[in-house]
Amino acid sequence: MRQQSIYLCIDLKSFYASVECVERGLDPMTTDLVVADPARTDKTICLAVSPSMKAKGVRNRCRVFEIPHDMDYIMAPPRMQKYIDYSAEIYAVYLKYVSKDDILIYSIDEVFVDLTHYLLLYDEDARKVAGKIMTDILETTGIPAACGIGTNLYLAKVAMDITAKHVDETSVGYRIGQLDERTYRETLWNHEPLTDFWRVGPATASRLAKYGIFTMGDIALASLQQEDLLYRLFGVDAELLIDHAWGEESCTMEDIKAYRPQNNCLSSGQVLPSAYNWDKARLIVKEMADALILELVEKGMAAVSFTLHVGYDRSSVGRLSEECRLETDRYGRAVPKHAHGTVKFSFPTNSRQTIMAEVEHLYGRITDPRLSVRRINLTANDLQEERYVQCSLFADQKELKEEKAMQCALIDIKKKFGKNAVLKGMDLEEGATARERNRQIGGHKA
Repeated sequence: MRQQSIYLCIDLKSFYASVECVERGLDPMTTDLVVADPARTDKTICLAVSPSMKAKGVRNRCRVFEIPHDMDYIMAPPRMQKYIDYSAEIYAVYLKYVSKDDILIYSIDEVFVDLTHYLLLYDEDARKVAGKIMTDILETTGIPAACGIGTNLYLAKVAMDITAKHVDETSVGYRIGQLDERTYRETLWNHEPLTDFWRVGPATASRLAKYGIFTMGDIALASLQQEDLLYRLFGVDAELLIDHAWGEESCTMEDIKAYRPQNNCLSSGQVLPSAYNWDKARLIVKEMADALILELVEKGMAAVSFTLHVGYDRSSVGRLSEECRLETDRYGRAVPKHAHGTVKFSFPTNSRQTIMAEVEHLYGRITDPRLSVRRINLTANDLQEERYVQCSLFADQKELKEEKAMQCALIDIKKKFGKNAVLKGMDLEEGATARERNRQIGGHKA
């Protein structure tokens, strides 16, 4: 008889905020602290809110101006490298208990662990092993954690997201939720809102609500009585929604570890600090293309195509003519329809000369010079290993070789002395963002 699978989903509570509390010698559970950059406006998003502030009604990922003005709290500037270091230290704790082959890093503060084959080794149940791991994390780093235990990956995630939050931790010192298919149906089929469940977003919940479907139990019932409705609404994704409604998940840790994507890409995106006119935005596109090209060379990859997405600022609405199309943003506000386009190369390439010229031409072709730009995303698509790429008969191979040598020299200098050790003239122009972004990790202070 096959052994029943047991998974853990471990989440570090308000990770960034907890790290800042620990660094200050404060208790993460009782200290009112938010992680946000005070150098930005009060519209900036708080990257993390401490558990005590959440208990007072301050929602996670809120904007600074949304925090009650009469609340006394600490504002800690983000330190992304510090959080990465803590995360690495906590990963080392996991490795004391299980192999890396049985750990899936879901995010910087959350992991899945396949505990199936370790319970016999430790001669303890999953709760005790999870408790030991969480206690070790707390004693090693001072960071509190919550855990979900499930018979599949989905149930472990839901047990952590929903069930663990309702567990009284005063007696054991940590929160652990546990679910199997039976207890999931008994305790969570009537749970609302639907958005509390993994992979159910507001748009999905809204579409289901139009048909009187408000709970996982409703979805399970609909799968028996009107399955065609779910497939009509969500296509093939309905299969996953139905499985989750019944507490089922066929994907295993082994499946995830064995997965290899058919196509790879590299992407870069940024929200500009203010509305940029057409010329200034073009400068940012060139900076982003230049950085992606260096990354391609460093990884020994070549791209088949580049895709550019440009989001306009709301202030541009008043400058539009009647024939220009509008769309609605996530706040329900009218914004100009964003620009989107792709350029495909004759051969996979990482040549700066080729890519820069084509991307700049693409920007000019798809964008409206009258409109102000606020967001830019640039993606190198369908990456291939450079050593397997066929050379073009029409390209100057000597020139390409010299360009490649220069790119490699730049990469070596930046690795040794920092990303800002060598800058191009465009990086010094007004409005350029490359220098500042080189000091950041994930768009925030390193």
